Amino acid sequence: MTAQTIIHDALFLARKAAPATKADQQVAQDLLDTLVYHHVERDGLPAAAGLAANMIGQSKAIIAVYAGFLPMVMLNPKIVKRAKPYLATEGCLSLSGEKTTQRFDEITVSYQDRQLQPHVQNFTGFVAETIQHEVDHCQGILI
Repeated sequence: MTAQTIIHDALFLARKAAPATKADQQVAQDLLDTLVYHHVERDGLPAAAGLAANMIGQSKAIIAVYAGFLPMVMLNPKIVKRAKPYLATEGCLSLSGEKTTQRFDEITVSYQDRQLQPHVQNFTGFVAETIQHEVDHCQGILI
């Protein structure tokens, strides 16, 4: 396992990520390893439910989230459908404090797996909220 350091530089985090390619396999693995490492409170940080590649210093459109008990990696994720808006109060490992933001309880995401195979999948509840937070990171949107 190669857990990476969590980045706290808001200027870096505010950059829009470049599309992920086959050449980014190590970034995807490092992101997954870092998520697994931070899935419990560690290094003075709260437990993580998801991470985006820019949070480990890689400006690539890659996210890793826990979908139930198992982590999954998504390359080039895009939210293509949203339903049931609500206000959520969220924190972030890269930023201090919490902020209220609009999220959707039901989303549909198109993404590529680590072999660059396309997928479209529906998510609800906390997993959907986590994905939205990480996709925002890929767009340079900070909460």
